[in-house]
Amino acid sequence: MRSRIKDLTDQYRTDVLNSIRPRIIDSIPDEIELNEDKPKGHFSRALSRLFRKKIAVFCLIVIIIIYSLGIFSPVISRYSYSEPDYQAIRQPPSWDHWAGTDRAGRDLFTRVHWAVQNTVILTMIGMLSGGLLLGVTLGLAAGYYGKFVDALIMRSGEVLSVVPTFFLVLMIAATLRGRIKNSMIWLEDNTFLSGLISAGIADYIVISFALVVFGWFSTARLVRGQVLFLRESPYVEAARALGASTPRILFRHILPNAISPLIVSVTMSMGTMVGVEIFLSWVGVGIQPPRPSLGIMLYEAGHVSVLRNEPWMILATGLVRWLLIFCWSLLGDALNDVFNPRTQ
Repeated sequence: MRSRIKDLTDQYRTDVLNSIRPRIIDSIPDEIELNEDKPKGHFSRALSRLFRKKIAVFCLIVIIIIYSLGIFSPVISRYSYSEPDYQAIRQPPSWDHWAGTDRAGRDLFTRVHWAVQNTVILTMIGMLSGGLLLGVTLGLAAGYYGKFVDALIMRSGEVLSVVPTFFLVLMIAATLRGRIKNSMIWLEDNTFLSGLISAGIADYIVISFALVVFGWFSTARLVRGQVLFLRESPYVEAARALGASTPRILFRHILPNAISPLIVSVTMSMGTMVGVEIFLSWVGVGIQPPRPSLGIMLYEAGHVSVLRNEPWMILATGLVRWLLIFCWSLLGDALNDVFNPRTQ
């Protein structure tokens, strides 16, 4: 008897659903479409928010254009950046010379984008080797192992941070330049390697090393703080209980969850590194002539007579310098707003 009642109830429920289903379907507007897309991930949502910020998009476009000019300098150059043309001395901007010429008749637009190439190479080497490779590795080790390792790494960074940054970088660059140049000369004389000095390899090594020393500690301190917070998380404990190795825990479970603040820190640090590279060349321990540098060009044009009579000599150089530092800083602020949950 009970089974019969249950069968009738189920049949009644089925009949009712079948009778009202067409009316429910007909009541749904035709404009409504089911969203079958997969939910966006964290970085996809962050990029969507970033591209809605007009100032961030503008800064990103400016950085890409300036860096592209530097990267493709050998392709787009119409003039030599070092050979003087005494028939075109101190010419204002024109169709032939878009940014004018300097006191030696050299095309300023050509010298600017070749100088940007040096800035791109040096800042990328400094950030990838010091800010990321060294800083991230030491920060992971300090935060995960703690105790003696943490104390050694953090105290070493704090000792370096006591010294004024520009003085420390200047001291390192000035101390290493002579020794590295002598090593380059020995290699040219005793091996098959040639052209090391003329290619500016010594300058690249000196400035890159100075930028590495300058950039690692802030990144290491940031990563350390993230690791101290994440290492007690349940998924890290689970991975440790399952026998995962320490490198796998660090690079597979902890580092991906600390990547958002790291992206913001690296972006903001790029503007500072650009300023440091220009400063080193401006004081004479960075890129050396005949290779152009934004710092050298600012130094050559930094006279009152030049500002009064040939202002175009500093216009392009100063504008590129200002845009690089300004746009990197604004892009870092925008990324901080995008990744920071408190601002969402």
